[in-house]
Amino acid sequence: MKTKSNLTNKIYLVGLFSIAGFVLSQIAFTKLVGSTVSFTLFDFFAPTTGAFLGGGLGVISVLTVNLVNFIIKGALFSPAGLGRIITNLFAVWYFSSKVKNKNVLAIPILAMVLFWLNPVGREVWYYALFWTIPVIAYLKRDNLFLKSLGATFTAHAVGGAIWIWTMGLPATVWRAIIPLTAIERISFAFGISASYVIMTYALKYLEAKNIIPAGLKIKASTKHIYS
Repeated sequence: MKTKSNLTNKIYLVGLFSIAGFVLSQIAFTKLVGSTVSFTLFDFFAPTTGAFLGGGLGVISVLTVNLVNFIIKGALFSPAGLGRIITNLFAVWYFSSKVKNKNVLAIPILAMVLFWLNPVGREVWYYALFWTIPVIAYLKRDNLFLKSLGATFTAHAVGGAIWIWTMGLPATVWRAIIPLTAIERISFAFGISASYVIMTYALKYLEAKNIIPAGLKIKASTKHIYS
């Protein structure tokens, strides 16, 4: 009986976060450099699902939203569209890590290596140094903003490694977007942090008002907010 109840709770939570994610994915924030694909408010929200649902269920929720968007818009048939799905998943994984898990650090490190293997990447090798940020932020992973910064730069690392090999952008463009990248990712870190805080208190409020079932075993807490 308890197993059935846990399964029901998990389905409920994945459904709840998937619906919220889909709504947010319809609100554009800014365009991805070099493509017609837009970042949306879902990019703020997606990494936090791992903290609330756990890494596995968080990935399922994010994939569900992306799949629904694919069915509606058919937006995945491009390197940019496919890349955005992949990057979100790694951000979920990074943000969901509550305990010491150095495996997440392999992603930005591998991304740097792949970037530098490309001739253009070797020309602008310093661009990939952005991806040391998730490694540094990992040392203070109990701090909400630094964890958010690590998650968004992990996503950026995966996207950058894909971008350098698929989009054919010249070195001049990579140099030009360095300040834009810094501003964009800091904005994303604030957005992810805000999403975490809002969802933490919103879920507690909804549970207190019996709008959602009690005892859902939501994994996140207010600990990171005050770290």
